[in-house]
Formats: sequence, C-alpha cells, structure tokens
Amino acid sequence: METVIGDDSTIRDYTVIYAGNRIGRGFTTGHHSLVREFNEIGDEVRVGSYTEIAHHVKIGHRASIHSRAAVFEYSVIEEDCWIGPGALLLNAKYPKCQDSKKALKGPIIKKGAKIGAGALIGPGVVVGEYALVGFGAVVTKDVPPYAVVVGNPARVVGDVRDLKLNNGRPAYPLTRP
Repeated sequence: METVIGDDSTIRDYTVIYAGNRIGRGFTTGHHSLVREFNEIGDEVRVGSYTEIAHHVKIGHRASIHSRAAVFEYSVIEEDCWIGPGALLLNAKYPKCQDSKKALKGPIIKKGAKIGAGALIGPGVVVGEYALVGFGAVVTKDVPPYAVVVGNPARVVGDVRDLKLNNGRPAYPLTRP
C-alpha cells in the first residue's frame, strides 16, 4: 500500500500519515495531524493541527480543514471548501448497531461550502454548493446550495449572496446562477 504525497508539501511535526493515501501537491498539515489510510486528497489542501482525517475520505483541491476538526470515514469534501476549527463530520446514524460498519455514510460537503467552528454535520447530510453553516450548528438535514443555516437543529436563515460586510460590500461575491 503505497502512499503518494505530491511535491511542495509541508508535513509538520508529529503528523502521522498512514499507508495507502494519494495526496496532491502543495499539501500542508499543522502539528499532530492524523491522516488515516485510503484517502484521496487533492492539490493545495490544508489540514490544521490536531485534526483527524479518517479512512476512505475524499478531499478536493484547495480545501482547508482547520485545527481540531474530525472528518470521519466516507466523508466527501469537494474543492474550495472551508471546514472551521472543531467541526465534526459524522458518519454513524446508529452507532454500534448491528452491521454498523456497513451502515456508515459520511456527509458530502459540496464545492465552495463553508462549515463554521464547532458545527456538527450529520451522517449522509449534503451541504450544498457555496452554503454557509454557522458556528455550532447541528445539521441533520440537507442544506440547499447558497443557504445560510444556523442553530440546533440547523435551519435556513438566508442566502450567502445576500450577506454584506459592514462597508456594504458582498461578503461572498458570487454571481447568481
């Protein structure tokens, strides 16, 4: 089980990367990160300190996963996503149930979506393209593209294309499809 790590990567102290990973160029970790086996990780991906990436995870180009996050088995993070510190991407709807290993299903975080610090994303949940999950949200149902969701349970409160900075400029300058 060969591990391939692309050129120009930075693996910081005490990071452990298991055998069987395919990691693109420009990969960067913080200290004490763990990347388990059989993952597909794109170019220019950043994984923060004390973050765990479990096995059989797919991470797209330019994704950032901040410190102390946990991405459990079979999760998918598409390109240009941002996962905040302490976020948990969960995969077990019924932990330790009969055939629990066969029932695992990670969430799918679509292109450009942002997950706030400490958010919990439930098993099998799809977070739509460019959606924004607020910090500490508990997401148990799919999130539409461009939606802003907050709370426990998370509920839609807006559209990222309508968010403005204090100076009136768009927070996320995206065009409407």
